[in-house]
Amino acid sequence: MLKKIIGDNQCAIYNIEDGKETRVQRCVISTPETRAICNDPLVMGVNYTRKLQNACSKVIAGLQQSNNIQLEEKETIVFNILRGGLNFGLREAIADAFDWNQIGSSFISAQRARVSKDSEDWHIIESAYKKVYMPDVAQIVIGDVVATGTSLKHGLKALIEQAEINQTHLRSILFFTVGGPITEEILEEVDAMCRKRFPEYEKTTLCYIEGRFEVPSPDTNLNIKITGTDLIRLNALMAPEFVESQYEKPTYPIERCTIYDAGSRAFWLPEYIDDVKHYWEENLKLAENGMTYEELLNERFPLIDASKFAEKDLIQMCEQMVEALNSL
Repeated sequence: MLKKIIGDNQCAIYNIEDGKETRVQRCVISTPETRAICNDPLVMGVNYTRKLQNACSKVIAGLQQSNNIQLEEKETIVFNILRGGLNFGLREAIADAFDWNQIGSSFISAQRARVSKDSEDWHIIESAYKKVYMPDVAQIVIGDVVATGTSLKHGLKALIEQAEINQTHLRSILFFTVGGPITEEILEEVDAMCRKRFPEYEKTTLCYIEGRFEVPSPDTNLNIKITGTDLIRLNALMAPEFVESQYEKPTYPIERCTIYDAGSRAFWLPEYIDDVKHYWEENLKLAENGMTYEELLNERFPLIDASKFAEKDLIQMCEQMVEALNSL
């Protein structure tokens, strides 16, 4: 299902070729920086956002050099859906890729929440802030973490509405995500809308970072999960480089989420650290009640061969992770 279009040790880009009829170019990208982010939750704060920015810069340069995108400086607008979009550092990533200085940026807020504690129905509860700039012809670059797609739907609807108000001709959308399959469903709708409303619209390109991950539902057979939020390795479509990188450390393939909460991971570390620590404390309880590393690995990422790991003491593994998080 993955066909490499460009690739070296620093940046690999694959097209998803699954026979699906779509006008959206769907890619899976892999870099050393994004593998570190998606594997190691201790990559956080400025270190995390810088790695993500550098990775996006490599991918943008690679896509442009291979003629998969054709960005032009004065047409390019980075559209930030707050606050997740700020993680990607796309303004600086584009500037670094092409040595450009005249890249525009626009911002809207979109905070989602469940209707009730037990509901899987998500709604936007805050969307008051909006500062949207657009040239006459606009090529949009966006980054966001997408699980349910609630914020993305809201943001892209606002983008198209503002383009029509400004009498802007949208030419293309380039979207980066750590996300799940709902991302392409939303972008397919948006692509069709853009082609209908903007006659000069050319292309939508979707870049999944390291993989198209799954989002657990109440029926997903995991001992620990946050439905509608987690992006899990189980049954995901992943870059070969990312799958191979799981063998670098036994904790990597059993992490609860590929990204955890991207906003707190970048901008409010006490909340983020508590979230990750809670997961490893819950794993420790499972281990103390008899769960083995092999059993947990088979639950969360059955494609990985446990025999390749020298260390498989789950209790010790959990204690070490909790200690590392407590030391921060």
